[in-house]
Amino acid sequence: QVQLVESGGGLVQPGGSLSVSCAASGNIFSINYMGWYRQAPGNERELVARIARAGTADYADSVKGRFTVVRDNAKNTVHLQMNSLKPEDTAVYYCNADIWVLGARNWDDYWGRGTQVTVSS
Repeated sequence: QVQLVESGGGLVQPGGSLSVSCAASGNIFSINYMGWYRQAPGNERELVARIARAGTADYADSVKGRFTVVRDNAKNTVHLQMNSLKPEDTAVYYCNADIWVLGARNWDDYWGRGTQVTVSS
């Protein structure tokens, strides 16, 4: 069994900062990409940022220059620092990881339960 557990998020005023973290646990052999998606009411889930095991990161155009994703391979964690937040960043943020479970034959996609980020005055 593999679990992704998110922490952080909450309510912040426009222009403020928040962070969210995610820890993967279980029978993990290796993790390829780790990252964050978000889904606002009425919208599809979209990629926010992801980072490869080697450290290469991809960002949605809407968050470039404001968000930073980092990971700790030894701890199987990924962290998203969000600065200069805007009301349009309001969404449920989901942790995602591409994991090779011990004894498995391929990579599988895993998701956390999500954490709410609300940007409002």
